Amino acid sequence: MKDGGRLAAAIEVLTEVETRHRPVQLALKDWGAAHRFAGSGDRTVIGNLVFDALRNKASLGARMKDNSARAVVLATYCLGWGKGLEALTDILEKDHHAPEALSDAEIACLTTAEDHAPSLHEQADVPEWLWPHFETAFGENAVEEGQALATRAPVDMRTNTLKADRDKVLKRLAHTGAQPTPLSPVGARIEAKPDLGRMPHVQAEEGYRKGWFELQDEASQLAAHLAQAKPGEQVLDFCAGGGGKTLALAAAMQNKGQLYAYDADRLRLAPIHERLQRAGVRNIQVKDPASSSLDALIGQMDLVFIDAPCTGTGVWRRRPDSKWKLAEKALQDRIDDQRRVLETASKYVKPGGRLAYATCSVLREENQDQASWFLEQNPSFQPVSALDIWKKTLPEAQLPKYVSDRGDILLTPASTQTDGFFIALFQREQ
Repeated sequence: MKDGGRLAAAIEVLTEVETRHRPVQLALKDWGAAHRFAGSGDRTVIGNLVFDALRNKASLGARMKDNSARAVVLATYCLGWGKGLEALTDILEKDHHAPEALSDAEIACLTTAEDHAPSLHEQADVPEWLWPHFETAFGENAVEEGQALATRAPVDMRTNTLKADRDKVLKRLAHTGAQPTPLSPVGARIEAKPDLGRMPHVQAEEGYRKGWFELQDEASQLAAHLAQAKPGEQVLDFCAGGGGKTLALAAAMQNKGQLYAYDADRLRLAPIHERLQRAGVRNIQVKDPASSSLDALIGQMDLVFIDAPCTGTGVWRRRPDSKWKLAEKALQDRIDDQRRVLETASKYVKPGGRLAYATCSVLREENQDQASWFLEQNPSFQPVSALDIWKKTLPEAQLPKYVSDRGDILLTPASTQTDGFFIALFQREQ
């Protein structure tokens, strides 16, 4: 395919996503299945166009005075990817598979931005209703943080220290350009490629199949690290999902002690079994909510880890369609969910044990405010400074920018080059 056909395909897919409210990955998959002539390179470019258009929908829509699929895809190619007006015009005129030629109004918008005065939420590519929440979270840095959440994410991997060390993983992945992550001591990173760039499929690598590493963003690695699971402990991962942090906790425990993986949604737990086998983990019990009970664990855990349900505002780089689907009611629903999870999970912490609360959100209402609420409701728990643990266990890592008075930590793409992620720690009194 030539770029004209790729542009038309991206517009078709994005229209499908927006008009039928379909998940972008599913829409791209269905388009590829219906257009077998498109090669893997074509599908990569089309996917990049769709994802980048979604990442920057507000700013490009404001520039084009039109937020339609056509407008933002063409602006992505011309402005976002820097191809320029001349190249875009030439493609649209000469490729009979391309979209219609540019109108005079589109040419004017692509040519000059002199009369273009985007609002702050448009500059930041954040939904308008959510903008006050961003300003509350970041103050004068809100635009910068929103723009960082609209960039492409790298591929981050966590070394499985049960089977390998980071040097071994980096050596095996040298051909991909993988480098050590700047903060996590067990992380490796392949930086995002711009424009038409295609990322390597690391799950096809021999090291992945052998269980030497797992795909996991550096922020998620750091959250598991700060929880400080130790060999021989009794640990409960209360919202285990697919098991990413469960595996990180198991590695920290060196396969010693007992780790329970639980999730209220049994379907989310499904991938964990294959991952456990590949990683060589032997100290995990997967607790199916439909057929098992956690009653015997009440008051017995050295550590309970909560990766709480949240709005997902911290992972917009990877799921850009989700930010335009997010509604105000969803935020309140997640706040209610988080409080229920905190209250339930805290019952399993033994006297002297720890509770770790994490979200992949950057919103204060889901993070610091929830930590404060929990402490007010549960006087038997005291805050533990995640920052102090960071300083002690990651002495060479740059200190995080966003830290609460209690020592709760918020990681962000702009400040730490990670996904947005929050971690707060508590300890139950003896």
